[in-house]
Amino acid sequence: MRKQISILSLFTLTSASFYAQPAEHKMTSLQYVESYKDEAIKEMLMYNIPASITLAQGMLESGNGNSDLAVYANNHFGIKCHKGWEGPTFTKDDDAKDECFRKYPSVLDSYTDHSKFLKTRSRYAGLFELKRTDYKGWAKGLKETGYATDPKYTQRLLEIIETYKLYQYDKVDELPNITAAVEKPSHPETMETREILRFRFIKYIVVKPGDSFYKIAVDTDKDLWQLYKFNDLDPDAKLIPGQKLYLQPKRNKAKEPFHVVKKGETMKSISQLHGIKLKKLYKKNNMKTGEEPKVGDQLYMRAQKPSAESK
Repeated sequence: MRKQISILSLFTLTSASFYAQPAEHKMTSLQYVESYKDEAIKEMLMYNIPASITLAQGMLESGNGNSDLAVYANNHFGIKCHKGWEGPTFTKDDDAKDECFRKYPSVLDSYTDHSKFLKTRSRYAGLFELKRTDYKGWAKGLKETGYATDPKYTQRLLEIIETYKLYQYDKVDELPNITAAVEKPSHPETMETREILRFRFIKYIVVKPGDSFYKIAVDTDKDLWQLYKFNDLDPDAKLIPGQKLYLQPKRNKAKEPFHVVKKGETMKSISQLHGIKLKKLYKKNNMKTGEEPKVGDQLYMRAQKPSAESK
């Protein structure tokens, strides 16, 4: 965790980071809230941690998603490896030199791990006895239980929550309009209003006639590389009207346990249909990248398919 605010300021990074940050990609506080408020609400509904607390910690610990730890390890909460962590790691100086931090496949994985981190450690148990709307109690409790060594940690969280009115999200009982929402552009003269849909909490749009990757990137305030990566596409890929195009990373597993392959379906189209990463879909079914299933094949979407040797 951060020891002093000088190590990681609330809104900017220090210039001493070993990893250079492209200035044009810096996220503002308001952009951070807009990008991750739904994820914070989802975690609140699942684990009963105030969404305001999750957002404020993410903003503070990651410098609004701009820190080297956030950019290169998708770690928005400064969670160190700790005993028992078997996932990827990221090394950087913090309270001591060359400390080990957790590295995640996506920011959303960081949010989920943050919830589990608080929920499964006994020292935070008392926090879950507080009302979900008691963000002040949570902010004070996190400092008292040792989440961070910064003596002003409580004060900094409260300042963020109250400045950006994050407490409003603590009163939400379900994700608002998760099937469809219209997001208005910040620059109406250059951007088109698009209908932003959600599937399993993943934002996506439907490609329209005349669309290009560049036009969609401008309209949705995304980088081109994000559109390619989130959809497992190459830069020379062709857009098809009616196609689903994700604006956030897909999940590591699907909601449904299986999928029976229909005529005309490919691994990529099935990946898009279920919101599962293409690489994970191949791995779960013991298939090589580029290999395609046959009509009628049953693909595993959540668990790992048993290998032939284990049958």
